[in-house]
Amino acid sequence: MQIANMPVQSRVFLHGPAGSGKTTAAVCRMQRLIQTGVPSESILILVPQRSLAEPFKDVIRNPQFSAGGEPAILTIGGLAQRMLSLFWPLVAREAGFASPEKPPRFLTLETAQYYLANLVEPLLQLGYFESVTVDPNRLYSQILDNLNKSAVVGFAPDEISTRLIQAWAGKPSQAIIYDQAQECALRFRQLCLQQNLLDFSLQLSVFVDHLWPSLLCRQYLTSTYRHLIYDNAEEDYPVAHDIIASWLPDFESALILKDEQGGFRSFMGADPVSASRLGALCDKTFEFSDTLVKSPELEQLETALTSSLTYHKLETPVSPEILNAFSIHPFRFYPQGLDWITAQVKDLIQNQDVPPEEIVVLTPFLSDSLRYSINTRFEDAGLNLSTFRPSRGLRDEPAIKAVLTLVKLAFPTWEMKPVKDEVRNAILLLIEDCDYIRADLITQVLFATSTGSLRSFDPIKKEMQQRITYLVGERFEKLRLWLEENSKDDTLELDIFISRLFGELLSQPGYKFHQAYDTAAAISRLVESARKFRQVMSDGAAAKSPDLNKEYIRLVETGILSAQYMSDWAAKTRSGSVLVSPAFSYLMNNRPVRFQFWLDIGSQGWWTRLDQPLTHPYVLNRNWQPGKLWSDMHENAANQQSLIRIMDGLIRRCSEHIFMCTLGVNEQGNEERGALIMAVQTILRKLQSTTGVSHV
Repeated sequence: MQIANMPVQSRVFLHGPAGSGKTTAAVCRMQRLIQTGVPSESILILVPQRSLAEPFKDVIRNPQFSAGGEPAILTIGGLAQRMLSLFWPLVAREAGFASPEKPPRFLTLETAQYYLANLVEPLLQLGYFESVTVDPNRLYSQILDNLNKSAVVGFAPDEISTRLIQAWAGKPSQAIIYDQAQECALRFRQLCLQQNLLDFSLQLSVFVDHLWPSLLCRQYLTSTYRHLIYDNAEEDYPVAHDIIASWLPDFESALILKDEQGGFRSFMGADPVSASRLGALCDKTFEFSDTLVKSPELEQLETALTSSLTYHKLETPVSPEILNAFSIHPFRFYPQGLDWITAQVKDLIQNQDVPPEEIVVLTPFLSDSLRYSINTRFEDAGLNLSTFRPSRGLRDEPAIKAVLTLVKLAFPTWEMKPVKDEVRNAILLLIEDCDYIRADLITQVLFATSTGSLRSFDPIKKEMQQRITYLVGERFEKLRLWLEENSKDDTLELDIFISRLFGELLSQPGYKFHQAYDTAAAISRLVESARKFRQVMSDGAAAKSPDLNKEYIRLVETGILSAQYMSDWAAKTRSGSVLVSPAFSYLMNNRPVRFQFWLDIGSQGWWTRLDQPLTHPYVLNRNWQPGKLWSDMHENAANQQSLIRIMDGLIRRCSEHIFMCTLGVNEQGNEERGALIMAVQTILRKLQSTTGVSHV
């Protein structure tokens, strides 16, 4: 309560490890300010991404929260977009937009990729990026990432290739791809200026370069927001810290929170070093050192694992009590490990009364096959499962594929006829009690390939009806009639059509989407994505256009990377389900649990960063000296620090026990011995030399 009860006019910098109660103190501070008479709407709560604001939102949503206004909960990007919408006429011409009299159009990641793809595809035909083996959609995202880095770090877009080339230590011939990536980025920036399009990088750049220096904008912000709470500052980017540093003297009070060993979003520009300088601008600095989550044994594990990863040895003895914090479970093949995890999770829930939401299964990467394997086993065991992969493309979701197939069946005049395999898979996935054989029979008998439409179940021969079964036939007929009745107007907005289809039919009993929460989250993401695409592409004109709907379906089917929506983050914390997630995505949830399962700790995926041939998160960074070469030594050191940060973050978010699974053969059938398993074995060998008992 010391932080909450500080005098109103205080500027405090609070730092400490994750799980030490910093966010809880910040929530109490917010409540205390309001109780002392501070108007709620004068409080600004800044977070690096919206999901990290959930503790504040939970309090605000409580019926006992003070009546009246609400604190503003924003990211710096959200604040920039809000100010651009308000002051657009003030900066549009100065910022170089071709039509300053027209309103701005804000792009999501998906719509930005759509416009960029139209620019880059002709260049690919000319031989651009021919030496790069990467999916086109990943290529587009990396070009956009370069633009984002220029905005969040604070350098001009035309410096991108220079910075990357100066750090490149490989073959000189490969450096040309950096020039090509910059050319594509600059072409995209020019297109945005011509058509009043603002992707994230341009929103931030215009705000920082034109709006923030404006006296009118500064007066508006300083008069509107008098009190600041800035949580997880280490996960934000340097330009955000620049803004807060210059804004700080204008606040009556400020509370800035920083996690030690944070910076998980480094690939998005997170800079803990930059965040630390905010401490010198505050009146007082506090440190929370005691954990409220992990046990003393987990504290020992964190210390031993960090030392082992850093020095590859342990100088001090290891207490046998450390085995209360973790256990090793070796398996030869993936299926054996998944079977054991399923049985162990079932035992924790049913025999030890552990709530499912207090258990997470973590992997370095979560592939489709692994997700399917875990989901199948959990379903057979009667367990609920939630998966969380924010960067997963829309087309990779089977539920979304099935719904888009129904859209094609509903509107045959769009000339986007689905093939038999698509129809069969959709029916199999959608209709309850329908197996593969019945789905295949329905497709063969009731799907007209020539017209791309469905026939009625009633007129077919009785023998065929009996083979399909009347129950499945009734559900199919109900689906067909709904599509027929609601597709008479082919100018209907796609997002509205899909929303009605899911709400009125597919989520009802008799269909497999009924009470399927992961599926509901996926469809919600599709609806929001389609709506934002329509809003951007319509440009103020009539949005009821079949061409617009068709264009969006084509966009999804190209595998465009999905933007992150709050429905994704809401699904991760669903009560009554076990979360399965990549370790990095889980860390960004900032959610402590009682039990963690680390799958395949021998995988190199815990150690190696994703291959990004067109960008570089460490080179495009304020902490990197321009002109310096990025060597294997730097790569090794960066991977080591990243792994230490991830391990510390995971342990600090566990309160009881970590189950570590080793696999002799990984998903691809290869044997791996990554840095994590070697560090764990170092601990076990030290424990053996201390106790004389083998634990390896």
